Amino acid sequence: MRVCTLASGSSGNATYVEGDGSAVLVDAGLSGKAVIELLESRGIDPLGLDGILVTHEHIDHIRGIGVLSRKFDLKVYATEQTWGAVTPLIGEIRDYNRCILEPGRELEKGELKIEHFETSHDAVDSIGFCFHNEGIKIGITTDTGFLTSSARKEIDGADLMIFEANHDLHMLKNGRYPWNLKKRILSDRGHLSNIAAGHCLASLVGGKTSGIVLAHLSKENNIPELAYSTVAKVLEESGLNPERDIVLEVAPRSEPGTLWEF
Repeated sequence: MRVCTLASGSSGNATYVEGDGSAVLVDAGLSGKAVIELLESRGIDPLGLDGILVTHEHIDHIRGIGVLSRKFDLKVYATEQTWGAVTPLIGEIRDYNRCILEPGRELEKGELKIEHFETSHDAVDSIGFCFHNEGIKIGITTDTGFLTSSARKEIDGADLMIFEANHDLHMLKNGRYPWNLKKRILSDRGHLSNIAAGHCLASLVGGKTSGIVLAHLSKENNIPELAYSTVAKVLEESGLNPERDIVLEVAPRSEPGTLWEF
């Protein structure tokens, strides 16, 4: 398997996942042109994509979906409720490329098995994804106010976790956002803070877990060094040493991150 965040943050999100010759994007929240350029910068041919998986309808996750689907004749996978929300926003999609993710039903792309699970966000039906291939498990969990039971069940012990660490509590509470926006972010349907992400991850890491990528950092209310140090401290308190036991990284905002290979 190969996995790489292409962009991660409130300005746009996209992650590339490949397994045994099948390749998908999780979200495409930048322009179609930008996504193509980011893929090519990592030596990935967009013509090799087999589809786009959609977590939810917010524009920083769907901006380029319509363009990419039309240009490369790609299937787009979303829940029925999310389709209802994104349809007016992404332009025409060929009927045969409009694919519905059904609750409890696994999606197969060649040997790549894909499961989706509930997250808690202020969207109509937000979800995360778990990928399985030849004994390797990759979990992607962003845009959630807390770790849902279904997310915990699916990603527990994953080899690699791409996990939200959106904001520092002090920066958010003392920042310039209006109070109603702060309340939204802090709510159970908002985003995970650095400290909350650390505690979630400490409970999820298993013997096979080799890497954690902190994702969807706020531009206004977080900095990569702070996200890293906060999560690292919580992991250390739980007995995990990020310098020895596990690789801990922060996904770049507007460029590809590490290309993980398993």
